This record gives sequence, C-alpha cells and structure tokens, in this order.
Amino acid sequence: MSEAVAFELETCQRISDLPKDVWEQFAGRDNPFLRYEFFQSLEESGCTTADTGWQPSHLIFREGTDIVGVAPAYLKYHSMGEYVFDWAWADAYQRYGVPYYPKLLIAVPFTPSRGPRLMLADHVRNALAPPALSSGLDTLCEEIGAHSWHLLFPDEADQALLHEPEELHRIGCQFHWHNHGYRQFDDFLATLTSRKRKSIRRERRQVAEQGITFRRFSGHALPDAVLSAFYVFYQATYLKRGQRPYLNKRFFQLLRDRLPEHLEIVMAVKEDRMIAGALFLTGGDTLYGRYWGCLDEFDHLHFETCYYQGIEIAIDLGLTRFDAGAQGEHKLVRGFEPTLTHSWHGILHEGFREAIREFTLEEAVQVRAYQREAQTLLPYRQQEPD
Repeated sequence: MSEAVAFELETCQRISDLPKDVWEQFAGRDNPFLRYEFFQSLEESGCTTADTGWQPSHLIFREGTDIVGVAPAYLKYHSMGEYVFDWAWADAYQRYGVPYYPKLLIAVPFTPSRGPRLMLADHVRNALAPPALSSGLDTLCEEIGAHSWHLLFPDEADQALLHEPEELHRIGCQFHWHNHGYRQFDDFLATLTSRKRKSIRRERRQVAEQGITFRRFSGHALPDAVLSAFYVFYQATYLKRGQRPYLNKRFFQLLRDRLPEHLEIVMAVKEDRMIAGALFLTGGDTLYGRYWGCLDEFDHLHFETCYYQGIEIAIDLGLTRFDAGAQGEHKLVRGFEPTLTHSWHGILHEGFREAIREFTLEEAVQVRAYQREAQTLLPYRQQEPD
C-alpha cells in the first residue's frame, strides 16, 4: 500500500476480536460514534450482523505484526441505513446482470455525521498516498468478494487521503447550527431578522399554549420508563412510513449503560403523559441530533423537540456545533447553515466506474449550486460594515 513502508489490510468480523485498548489507541474516547462500546452495542444487540445485512468487517492496518490503524467497516448486502444513496447504481448493475452486492462500507451504521473514518497512526497517515490507499482497498475487496468500497462522511484529514483524480467523490448537503458564543437562546434569536425571530417565538409559544412542557434526561439519570417510552416514539417514526426500525430496544439500553456521558434525551410532556421524545449524543464540541418520534401530532412539536431544545442543550453545554442529521430544508429558516458532506467510492467494474464518475461530476455541480442558493435563505441579519 505504500512504497515507503509495507502496509497490509485485513478485516475482523467482531469488534471484540480487537482489544478495547487497541481500538481506543486510534479512535480515542471523544466521539460517541467511534467509541468501542458503540460498535459493541450494535453487534451485541443484533443490529449489525450478517442476518441484518451488516456483517462487521472492521479494517485493521498492519505494519509488519504491529496494528497501526483501524476503521469501522461492514460487508453490506443492501444499501439501507447509509444516507448516501446508491440505489440507482445497484439497479443499473442488476439490469445488466452484474452483481452490485456485497459491497464494503467504511462508515458508522445509521449515522450521517461527519467524522474520522480511517483512524491511523501519525506516521502511517503521513506516508500513505491516495493511490496507495485506493489500491489497498481495491485489493481487499477482491479478497473478500466485494464489488466496490464506499467511505462515507469522512472528516478533512481522511479526505486528504482519498483526494486523487481516479477516485469517485460525491458531495451532499446537510444543515448544521453553529453556536457563536451564545449564553442563552435569546442571544441566538437576536442574530436573526425580526420576521424570523418573531416566527420562532410564535412557534415556541404555540407549543406551550398546547399545554406541552419538556423534561431533559442525561444518560447517567435516565430511568427505564423514560427509555421505554422513547423507544416507542422511535419505532413510530419508522412504522408511519411502513418501515422497520433499524435499531432495537436492547441497543438503546446498552447505549445508556455503556456511554451515559454522551447521551441526552428530551421528552415532551402533556398532562403528565410523555407524548414525544428526541435523543441526542454529545462528543467533543458537537451535539448530534439522532432520533425522534411521537404518537400524536401537535403544532410545531417536531421543531421544538428536535431543534429548539437541541439548540438550548448545545448552549447549555457550551458546544459549538449542532449536527441535526440528514436532510431537512426546514432547518434552514431556523438558523441551520448548509454544509457540504463527502463520500468516496471505489468501483471495481471498469465500465460502471466511468458511468458513475460522470454522474458524480454532474451531481456535484447541482449540489454546490443548491448550497449557494440555500446560503442566501438563511435568516440572519446582515452585519453592518465596520
């Protein structure tokens, strides 16, 4: 994989095949989605298994006998739960009688949040050139019977390892909120235009006028009854769309028990009854909004529970960014800024590789234009020149 140093790539089929201290040597303990316990909980609860189409195949980088890097990875037999959509690619393969699955997915399951994916020793990262990494991943795919590899939502450091002309690069757009030193929610509102400020205050007031209040629970003090109620709401979000939820109750129980320091849940309460809930995770300088649900519909309840309560948590905890997940243009007028996301793809089939390359280039032009247009719709007041 490198002319300077001989690297080898291998996979393991359970996170427990790696000692926890080895994983943490590279992944640390700051990002909740990279914690050893997070992947352990997914596997032990049965959410990421061969039966669910998520066969763990975590990457191990070796230099001789030494482990010098790791990455979360899965052998996938479908494209669900990824948030970078390649269904059209799979359909094209099928029409031509060419197998698209299995594929090697280097990503955090069910999590469209940017972060490290290739967690490497510094000397490895410095020596690893993009063509060498791509070649190593291509070879690994051939060895394990995968037809492509896909690395989703990497941070800038990982993008530098992937940025070379032969690789397929996709971009997407999400909406993130940024905390510019606010001490309270009204400080954030003061930065908005008068019309948008009044609109948000009206939405929050109308939620309160429906007799709805909110209770916040941190992971260390999250009762079983609250977790059970939240899981019912979480299930409802999927069932309303005719889908099965990706995660089971056992996963959330393990998450609470093993990573309580990262967990925050907000429950909406009406007449002493919990009616909706949202789950957030914290890590580093960021609040991650992950799951929400309700059984009955109330005016503006989703916006309040998922966004305004999340902004208050971020301000309260001194976090500088709020990543509320994929999609959702309605976040834009509530102060969430359009932010580009990235993914990289290694397609082994030469014919499809060129067709997909053309698609990604055309898509990128459209996404960048969309981001520029979205930027003009932000609700912030124009700053007066100095």
